[in-house]
Amino acid sequence: MKAEEKEIKDDDIALRTSPEQNEEEQEIDLLELAMKLWAQKKKIAIWCCVGALLGLIVAFSIPKEYDTTVKLAPESSNGQKMSSGLGAMASMIGLGNLGQTGADAVNPMLYPDVVSSTPFLVGLFNVPLENEDGEKIGTLKEYMEDDIRSPWWSAVLGAPFKLLGALRGGDEEEDNGKKGTDVFRLTTKEYMVVQALTKRISASVDTKTSVITISVLMQDPMVSAMLADTVVYRLQEYITDYRTNKARKDLEYAELVNDEAQAAYYKAQQEYADYQDRNQGLILHSAQTTRDRLENEATLAFNLYNQTSQQVQLAKAKVQEVTPVYATVTPASVPIRPASPKKPMILIGFVFLAFVACSAWILYGKPLIEEMKQKKLETEETNK
Repeated sequence: MKAEEKEIKDDDIALRTSPEQNEEEQEIDLLELAMKLWAQKKKIAIWCCVGALLGLIVAFSIPKEYDTTVKLAPESSNGQKMSSGLGAMASMIGLGNLGQTGADAVNPMLYPDVVSSTPFLVGLFNVPLENEDGEKIGTLKEYMEDDIRSPWWSAVLGAPFKLLGALRGGDEEEDNGKKGTDVFRLTTKEYMVVQALTKRISASVDTKTSVITISVLMQDPMVSAMLADTVVYRLQEYITDYRTNKARKDLEYAELVNDEAQAAYYKAQQEYADYQDRNQGLILHSAQTTRDRLENEATLAFNLYNQTSQQVQLAKAKVQEVTPVYATVTPASVPIRPASPKKPMILIGFVFLAFVACSAWILYGKPLIEEMKQKKLETEETNK
């Protein structure tokens, strides 16, 4: 029993001391690795210099990109006040509750989807652009197809695909034979332009403040600012057309009815006046009855004309009510400094990758190759 208790105590002591020993061994291993790396510091320095050189080549090969950001504040919510005012006005003239409004289907959270939609981007194809010198450089579609530069390795990697496209030749004929832009059926070039614009034009909405942020990234600062301003204008125009569509149709119908009522009133009034001119001094009851009838018809036509005129005024107020009001927090301005490429980050990244690659070669790659060579020599000696 004593021997067994002694063995248990020895095991407990061994278990207690093993973590400390493991920590010491780990410290020794880390120190050994650090010494190995320090011994090869010249090689590591050379690799880091090569990485820095490659980083500089890559950083200066990437074209500069300029970012323009525009922020729009949410529209003022005065719909309830306007609706109550229209309702009071309509109730005074007996036209019902014309001031009630329904829910808006285009929520601000859907604005990014509107901006990135194909019809919206295709609508930007014919936007005229200018460079920093004020010279016209064509439309946005022409700028995206001809003036966008790519790194040299993109041309190298894309050469096989261009060769295959040249051998096929079908897409070029299709693009050249098509007139205009059909959103339902885009050509290959048009589809590529839409995809490029999707990456360069973005919109986001702050869920807390509902502030709309629109960003445009282009290689020319003037083009970036002009396109950002155009995107904001087109988005405002799209939302305004949508929200006022029903009200504008109601206004057109009210104006049509008002024109018809006006024509009927003028006709009834003219008939009554003509009858009065032709039958002056008559005291016959039949003549008086006809005169009263024409007078009543003119009065009814005037009342109808008056009501339709009031409906036209209410419809105009309705259009004004539903028209959204935008407040530009940050307007579009020509950027001065490029947003990309971030050359310091690229340089640091390449130097770090070179350091990691050299360290992995020194600690694991080279010993592994030497071990494989040693095993190969031992195998050959054994075979001999």
